Amino acid sequence: MIKNANIHFNHQGTPVANDFDDIYYSDDNGLAESYYVFYQQNNIDTRLQSHDQAHFVIAETGFGTGLNFLNTCQHFTDHLARQQVQKQLNYGVKRLHFIAFEKHPLSVSDLSKILTAWPEFNLLSEQLISQYPINLAGCHRLEFNNGTIVLDLYFGDALESIKTMSYPRSGIVDAWFLDGFAPSKNPDMWQQSLFNAMVNISKVGATLATFTAAGFVRRGLSDAGFTMQKVKGFAHKRSMLIGTLKHTNDTQSAPSYFNHDVSPLSNVAVIGGGIASSCILYSLAKRGISSQLFCQDAAPAMGASHNVQGAVYPHLQAKNSPHSELFAHSFLYAKRLYKQLLNDGFSFDHSWCGVLQHAVKQPLVDRHENLVQQQLWPPTLMRNVTAEQGDTIAGVTTGYSGVYFEQGGWVNPPQLVNAMLSAAHCLSPYKSTFNCHIEQLKKTSNGWLLFSNGKQFGPFSDVIICAGEHSDAFAQTKALPIVGVRGQVSHVQASEQSTKLKTVLCHKGYFTPVYLDHHCMGATFEKNTKSRQVTEQDNLSNREQLLNFYGHCNFATSLGNITAAKAAVRCSFIDHLPMAGEWAEQSDYLTAFANLRLGKRYQYQALSKKQQGLHIFTGFGARALCSAPLCSEHLISSLNNEPRPLSERVSQAIHPARFIVRDLIRNKI
Repeated sequence: MIKNANIHFNHQGTPVANDFDDIYYSDDNGLAESYYVFYQQNNIDTRLQSHDQAHFVIAETGFGTGLNFLNTCQHFTDHLARQQVQKQLNYGVKRLHFIAFEKHPLSVSDLSKILTAWPEFNLLSEQLISQYPINLAGCHRLEFNNGTIVLDLYFGDALESIKTMSYPRSGIVDAWFLDGFAPSKNPDMWQQSLFNAMVNISKVGATLATFTAAGFVRRGLSDAGFTMQKVKGFAHKRSMLIGTLKHTNDTQSAPSYFNHDVSPLSNVAVIGGGIASSCILYSLAKRGISSQLFCQDAAPAMGASHNVQGAVYPHLQAKNSPHSELFAHSFLYAKRLYKQLLNDGFSFDHSWCGVLQHAVKQPLVDRHENLVQQQLWPPTLMRNVTAEQGDTIAGVTTGYSGVYFEQGGWVNPPQLVNAMLSAAHCLSPYKSTFNCHIEQLKKTSNGWLLFSNGKQFGPFSDVIICAGEHSDAFAQTKALPIVGVRGQVSHVQASEQSTKLKTVLCHKGYFTPVYLDHHCMGATFEKNTKSRQVTEQDNLSNREQLLNFYGHCNFATSLGNITAAKAAVRCSFIDHLPMAGEWAEQSDYLTAFANLRLGKRYQYQALSKKQQGLHIFTGFGARALCSAPLCSEHLISSLNNEPRPLSERVSQAIHPARFIVRDLIRNKI
C-alpha cells in the first residue's frame, strides 16, 4: 500500500519532507516560483490559444502539495473566461488534462492545512480536498468544473507508473513539469530511465521545464531526445532548464492487436437505455460531442438497470490482478461521480451505508483472512471485521465475521440512470428515441446508418452498442460471446426487527436495508435464458437462500410477504470482465495476426477494419454501477486521443479482441 509523506513545517510555515530533508516549494514565494518555472517557461498561455486539439495535456513528476496543479487550473480558467468574452469559443483549448505522479502523497489533513496558505485557490482547493484519493496505488481520475479540468493523479513511483500506462503511438503529453525534490535529495527519481519513459508518452513538440540546472539532468534529457537549454532561474537562482521534443520514440503501450484507434466522434449513436449507455452519454457530453440515444424500451432503465436498490462496492481479490485493479479504481471513481451529480442538484435515492460481505462458509473465512494477509487494499477501502464488529456495524445479530466496505452502499439504479441522462443533457443536449428497436446497422461512405421499423437514422460517425444481452442482435456483432444470466430480485416487507439493519449484507446473494418499507432480497442465477418473466418459484428460492444463511437471525425470520419482484438478464462474459472498445472482427484478426498461431509476435498485417466506428460497451454483469463510469471514460478517452484512466493491462483485459487473441495464441482458430 501507498504510505503518506512524513512532513513538518519550518519557521516560515513551508512544508518540509522529513524523508528528503527538502522543502515542497520556495520559502520566498512558492506561487510565483510555480508560475515562472513551470507555467511561463512552458509557454502555456500562448499554446492554449493555438493548440491543434481541444484538450491540452500537462504531466508533472511530483504532485506534492498540488500547487502547480492549482496554479495551472486558475490560469486555464482565466483562459476560458477570455474565450467567452472574446467570443472565440470555437478556437483554442477547451479542456485541461493534468497528469501527476506522487510516490509519497500528503495525507488529506496535511494537504488541507498547507492549502490554507493560498486563499486565492479556495474553491479549487475545496474540490481537490473533497476528491483526494485514498492510499491506493494507480491512477485516480478526478474531475473539476463538469470535466473541463481532469486530473489523473497516480499514486506510486513516477517511472513505474508510466510503465503501467495505456497510451497511443502519437503520445499524450504536451508539456512537462519536471518537479520533485532536488536531484541531490531524491536521486532515485532523477534517472535516465525516467527521462526515456517521459519521451515514450510525449507528443512531437512537447516541452519541459524544471527548476534544476544540474548537468547530469541536462545531459540525460538530451540523451532521451529533448533539445535542452538553460534559462534564467527563479528569483536568486541563476539558471534552470527547459526543453523541446523534436522526435518521438514511435512507441505505444499495447501490441497492435490490442490497439485503440482514434475516432472522429463527431456524431455518435448510442444504443441502449441502462447504466452503461447513460455513462457513455455523460462522457460524451462532458466533451461537447454530439450524440443520440436509441432505446427499445418506453423509458430508460427498464432492463438490467431496473431494480430499486443496487449494491455498490468493489469485487476484490487477494492478488493485484487486472480484475481487482479495475474494480478498486472503478468503485472510487463511481463514488466521486455520484457525489458530484448530487452536488450539482441531480437526485437519486441512495445510502452510503457500507456493504458487509459475510463469511457464511469456511472457504470465505479463509479467503477473507488471505485478503488481510496480503495487505493490498487500504482499510478505508476494505477491512476485515470480527463477528462482534460486524454485528455492531450491521445493527443486527448474525454471528458472522466478514469484510466491510465502509464507502459502499446502495443506489436506486433507474433514478441514477435518469439523473445521469439529465446531467448529460444539461452539458450537451442530445436527442433520445424510445420504443425504437434498432434492427440493422449499415456502414456507408458517409458514416453509419441505423434502421428501425422502416425508418432510417444517421449518418453517424460512430455507433456505441450498450444494449446488454441484446448487444449481439446485429449482423456485425452476432459472434459476441455473451453469457446471459437471468436474475430475479424479490421485494419483501420489512419487520420491526429487520428495520434495524444498517448496511447492505452480502452472502451468496444480497440483502439491503429497508427502503420504502421493503428490502431487496436476491438474486437468482439462471444461465442460458433471456426471459424477464417473474416467477413465484424464484421468490421462494430467494427467501430460502436468505434463511439458509440467516435462519438463526430475527431480522430474517420475521420478514413479511414478498409483494413484488424484478427479473432481468445480466450480460457478462466468461472472464467476468466487461468489454469496451472498437468491435473486433474475427476474420480480420485471423488474417492480420496469423503469426500468433506460430508463437510469433511480429510480422503482422494491418487490420482492414471494415466495421471501423462500431464500438462495444457491455458485459458488466451485476457490477455496472461500480465499473461502467470509469470504463466509459476509458473508452471515450481512447477514441478522443486523450490520456486513458485505466492501465494497459486492464485495457487489454477488457478489450473486445481478447478472446480472439487468446484463441489465436492457443491455435484454436
